[in-house]
Amino acid sequence: MRALTLKPGTPGSLAVTDVPDPQAGTGDLLVDALATGVCGTDREIAAGDYGWAPPGRDRLVLGHESLGRVRTAPKGSDFTEGDLVVGVVRRPDPEPCGACAHGEFDMCRNGGYTERGIKQIDGFASEQWTVETDYAVKLDPALEEVGVLLEPTTVVAKAWEQVERVGQRAWFEPQRVLVTGAGPVGLLAALLGVQRGLDVHVLDQVRGGPKVQLVHDLGASYHWSDIDAVTDRIKPDVVIEATGVPHLVFGAMAGTATYGVVCLTGVSAVGHRLRVDAGELNRDIVLENDAVVGSVNANLRHYAQAADALASADRGWLERMVSRRVPLADFASAFTPQDDDVKVALTF
Repeated sequence: MRALTLKPGTPGSLAVTDVPDPQAGTGDLLVDALATGVCGTDREIAAGDYGWAPPGRDRLVLGHESLGRVRTAPKGSDFTEGDLVVGVVRRPDPEPCGACAHGEFDMCRNGGYTERGIKQIDGFASEQWTVETDYAVKLDPALEEVGVLLEPTTVVAKAWEQVERVGQRAWFEPQRVLVTGAGPVGLLAALLGVQRGLDVHVLDQVRGGPKVQLVHDLGASYHWSDIDAVTDRIKPDVVIEATGVPHLVFGAMAGTATYGVVCLTGVSAVGHRLRVDAGELNRDIVLENDAVVGSVNANLRHYAQAADALASADRGWLERMVSRRVPLADFASAFTPQDDDVKVALTF
């Protein structure tokens, strides 16, 4: 069968290649691929920045944002032929840390986890794939056109859970949230904020196009001015930082209301240097009881939360999130960003 593969650490090695047909083991689903999302992580792996092939192999099947339809399922499982499914990305360390042993493999403490399409396990960018029933999530059939958004939604489902858990250290009744970045993760974070009944604001640098309209159609407010000006005006109780841009990260940390919570979901590139008044920042965080927390990946609980969030969202809005659908054979186009891109998906 055909799959999108590469040699991790080797720029320019991304290609559609023939790979062996998958064989479903006991307890596995055999799945026909429908779509695979393309995100910044995939582009970074394709550029050779990181990624790890399975042991004994030099090529990795890419793709961690999956969507497929069950071809075969084990007897007695909760799945049946025709079910719409998504595969969970991360697997716990086979010699698990305490977090992994308790099902919190997104919080792995020893780094021994593996990840589909990223670290030592083939991903989902192939015509068929297998997944253990314990790491498969069934979707509402009505989500067939937008189910590829599930994995990025899990990231923000976890982020919101982290914010709410931190907030519960004392009385917490947030009203205003600022999301920095109007990419897929930022827009989905805004969606979950609106679903929570909050006054949602989104900050990005573009001044027009589909992202701005998507924000407005959520009933949220869009901003493109300096982050300090925005935070001074709205005084957010919560910030979901979804860019990893250093000056936005520090602007978010400095700009919350008293007892504010900042959740960092974007990953910064190394080597960027800023002049920061660390004393003032420390003073503000301490004297205002602020909190800053990092959040990455998701566990099974967050997949269930994300599936519920998508099922409750406006279907037309979600369909506009998937702005380009590119056949597998034209993968190079999917890895070349265009001005009006929101979420790009490879189709099978």
